[in-house]
Amino acid sequence: MKKILALILALVMALSLVACGSKDDNDTPDDGKKTNTIKVGLICIGDENDQGYTYNFYRAKDSVTEKMAAKGVTLDWNIITNIGEDDGCTDACVELAEAGCDVVICNSYGHEPYMLKAAPDYPNVQFIGCTNLNSQFAGLDNCHNAFANIYEGRYVAGVVAGMKIKELIDSGKITADQAKIGYVGAFPFAEVISGFTAFYLGARSIVPEVTMTVKYVSSWSDATAEGNAAQALCDEGCVLISQHSDNTTPATVAQQNGVFHVGYNNDMTGIAPEASLLSSRIDWSVYFEYVFDCLVNGETIAKDWTAGIKDGAVVVTELNEAIAAEGTADKIAEVEAGLADG
Repeated sequence: MKKILALILALVMALSLVACGSKDDNDTPDDGKKTNTIKVGLICIGDENDQGYTYNFYRAKDSVTEKMAAKGVTLDWNIITNIGEDDGCTDACVELAEAGCDVVICNSYGHEPYMLKAAPDYPNVQFIGCTNLNSQFAGLDNCHNAFANIYEGRYVAGVVAGMKIKELIDSGKITADQAKIGYVGAFPFAEVISGFTAFYLGARSIVPEVTMTVKYVSSWSDATAEGNAAQALCDEGCVLISQHSDNTTPATVAQQNGVFHVGYNNDMTGIAPEASLLSSRIDWSVYFEYVFDCLVNGETIAKDWTAGIKDGAVVVTELNEAIAAEGTADKIAEVEAGLADG
């Protein structure tokens, strides 16, 4: 019996040593960096092939994955694409929560009401509505809103448009009364209206005579409708087209009609090199990094987050120097610096 007890004691001691020497994902490795894994759900209204809105989220995903890896944090992405602003979004939220996601991000404005249907049943999952506003008022600790001051980027883009229109006037290619901009808008929502207002003011800061016509397509992502709206604006005599819509068709239509273009979400000079001057976009990796840092450090995620040019959350893409007006790059730097310092 004594031999049996001795063997049992030896076995227990051996197991204890093994347990003390084990390491889970939350331990600190020898290099001193904290390691962790965050399971992330991302629900998208489109997919990366739109080369616009949802593609911009994919860029943010790749960027923040690298940033967090440098901090010893692994991001496990679970992405569901082409989800409409309907109950399909609720189902997607449930699917990702049941799959064990720590955070679920919905990327479209109209996703939020359906996200809020699922969130109460998963209090330990953080739900984020991008470009939204009502999660902060839902009375749910696990729901959050996030957007950036994209109107700042649109003002810069408007200045770029104004510089090009001024060049057209100065060279005699158009007269001042032909200085007309067309704008493809998704919906008459505050987000869109503030954006095109900023764009218009930016253009007017260079060409006070400029006018603008807005056509709504009643969709965030409808490539055909966006292209048709852009064509109608060209037919009405617009010499430059801009957009608050998800696809690249306004850019290609502008090029087909020999007019200029300013885009959104992604650099569109590759598909419309003779038309597209540059684009404004939100760099969502700034917000994503903030959220993941909060999760790793046990901090509370802000109910309603925003940031702008000074934070790196609003940017413009590389200027198409081949067609931009002379001096545009310097003007961009001047305007961005002014916005950044208030």
